[in-house]
Amino acid sequence: MQGELNLLETKLAQLVQLTKRMRDENHQLRQDLAEALSHARQNDDKINTASSRLALILAKLPDEKS
Repeated sequence: MQGELNLLETKLAQLVQLTKRMRDENHQLRQDLAEALSHARQNDDKINTASSRLALILAKLPDEKS
C-alpha cells in the first residue's frame, strides 16, 4: 500500500511539473504570437505606404507615346 502511495505521489509531482512547464510554454507562445502579429501589422503598414507612394510617382510620370 505504501509503495502505491509513493508511486501516486511521484506521478502527481510529475503531473504538476508538466502542467507548470506547459503553462510557461503557453505563455511564451502567446507572447511570441502577439509580437509576430505586431510585426505583421507594421509590415502591412509599410507595404501600404510604399504602394501609395509608388502610385503617386507613377501618376506623375508622363505617358509613354510611341
